[in-house]
Amino acid sequence: MPRTPRSIQLALVQMSTTSDIPANIAKAMDHVRKAARQGAQIVCLQELFNAPYPCQSEDHDRFAGAESIPGPTSEAMSLVARECGVVVTGSVFERRTHGLYHNTALVFDTDGSQVGFYRKMHIPDDPHYYEKFYFAPGDTGFTVAKTQFATLGVGVCWDQWYPEAARLFTLRGAEILLYPTAIGWLAADKPVYGRSQHEAWETMMRSHAIANGVFVAASNRVGLEDSIEFWGASFAFDPAGNLLHRAGHHEESIAIVECNLDQIDLQRTYWPFLRDRRIDAYADLTRRWIDA
Repeated sequence: MPRTPRSIQLALVQMSTTSDIPANIAKAMDHVRKAARQGAQIVCLQELFNAPYPCQSEDHDRFAGAESIPGPTSEAMSLVARECGVVVTGSVFERRTHGLYHNTALVFDTDGSQVGFYRKMHIPDDPHYYEKFYFAPGDTGFTVAKTQFATLGVGVCWDQWYPEAARLFTLRGAEILLYPTAIGWLAADKPVYGRSQHEAWETMMRSHAIANGVFVAASNRVGLEDSIEFWGASFAFDPAGNLLHRAGHHEESIAIVECNLDQIDLQRTYWPFLRDRRIDAYADLTRRWIDA
C-alpha cells in the first residue's frame, strides 16, 4: 500500500507586546487557540513573547521580568498545548539561579508535556541588543524535540545566522528548524542598510533549508519598541529553499504553512549534501581562526 504522506500544519505567530506581561501571555495563548482552530498542529511563538524585548539597554531592573522554569509563561504554554492538542514552542527569559539567566526555548507536546529545552547558544552584543549583559551562553548543546508531529530543532534569533547550529540540529534528526526571533531596524540604519539587512536574514535562513534539506521557519515580533522597529515578516522555506510564506512588516498575523515532511528525503536524494560531507576533513571548524 502507498504510504500516507507526512504532512503537517505549522503556524507562525507574529505579534506586538506591551509592558503588561500577563496580558502578553494571554494574548499569545489566544493566538495559539486561533491557530489550532485553523488547523495548526505546531505553533511557533516569537522570542521572549511575554514582554517587550528587554535588551535595548543595560538595566538591572529588567532581571525582574525573568522567571524560573516551570513558571507562569511555561505553565501557560503547557496548558494551552494540552487544551488545543497542538505542539507549542517559544522562548522565555529564564532565571536559572541567583545571577544566572538564559534565553531559553521550550517545546510542549500535545499532552502538555515538555519535550524540548534549549538555551540560546549564540549571544549578541550590539547597539540595542545588549544580550550579553542579561544572558549566559547556553550549555544544553543543540538539542532537538521529538513531538507527535515532527522532530524540531528550535534555535533562538542570533542562532539563526550560524550554519554550524543548523547543521547540528539537523544531524540530531530535526525535520523542521524553528527560530523564535526578535530582529528589527534601528532608525539610523534603515534608510541605508535596511533592505540589505532584511535580505541577508532571509538568505541565511534559506541557505540552512537548502544545505540541510529541512524546513526552516522564523516567527518574528512586530511593532516599534523603544529604538527598534521590529521587522515582522515571519517566514518559512521548504527543503528546496522555496518560500512558503512571508508575513507583512507591520501587522500581527497567524500564518498556517503546510510542511510535507516526505519532501525531506526526496530533496536529500536529489541534492545529497549529507552523503557527500567530508567529515574527516572538518576538524579545524572547532578553531576560532586559522593563522596563515
